Amino acid sequence: MAELTTDTLLAALRSHIGRSNGVTATALCRLALGHEPDPVHERRLRDLVTELRRAGHHVCAHPSHGYFLAATAEELDETCLFLHARAMSSLEQIAAMKRVSVPDLHGQLKLPT
Repeated sequence: MAELTTDTLLAALRSHIGRSNGVTATALCRLALGHEPDPVHERRLRDLVTELRRAGHHVCAHPSHGYFLAATAEELDETCLFLHARAMSSLEQIAAMKRVSVPDLHGQLKLPT
C-alpha cells in the first residue's frame, strides 16, 4: 500500500493541472494512496501541501475548486491572494483578541519612546 508523502502527493497532483481539474482532498488522498483515506490522511495532505508550497511547488487550492497545480500565472496569483486573505483574517482575529492593531501585533509601527 502506498504511503502519503510529498512524492506520492505530487505524482497525484500531476494529473490535476489547472483550476478546471481541481480535486477534493478526499479524492486526492485516494489517488495518492490507492485506497480510501481516513480523516488522518486528509490532515496529512494539508501538511504535505504546505511542505510542497514551501519547496516552491505551485500547489493551488480553493474550497470551490479543490486542489490542483497552477496552469497559469493567474491561477497561482489567485491562490496567493486567497492565502494572503486567510492569513490576514487570522492576524485580525489575534489582534482583536489582544486589543491591538495588526501592525502593532508585529511591532511594525512601534516608535521609540
